[in-house]
Amino acid sequence: MNQITTFQGTPNDVSEAVATRVARSRFLYEGSHRYVVLMEESFLRYRTAGPDAMRGQLRHLLAVMPLASVSLGIIPFTAQRTVWPLEAFYLHDDTQAVVETLTAEVKVTQPRELADYAKAFAGLAEMAVYGDAARTLIQAAIDALE
Repeated sequence: MNQITTFQGTPNDVSEAVATRVARSRFLYEGSHRYVVLMEESFLRYRTAGPDAMRGQLRHLLAVMPLASVSLGIIPFTAQRTVWPLEAFYLHDDTQAVVETLTAEVKVTQPRELADYAKAFAGLAEMAVYGDAARTLIQAAIDALE
């Protein structure tokens, strides 16, 4: 977040943004929400913060993986690609996809386009590993920091 603030030249409200995200994380523990998260293995290894912060973030992934509300899949470097790496996007049931670009957040609501994002997500999900295999990749990323 600090890097984004510096790059964009926006006011440094990182502390407030972090506090908001931590507060929002209560949804992992409350209600019947379900979060299906996919990420590329490279995401685990990008050095976007110092080693201590990275270690903390990776350990947080390990901590939330067992939650009933969370399904975390990691797409390994070695996966046979059926879907190319894409920009970050978030599907909200069948009502909306939110796509993050460098300068904007795009909200997609057209059914045909939503179907494309759902198809891409399904393809990415098939390439991912889960459970112990995902934990092994996360732990390897942690070990690489030491």
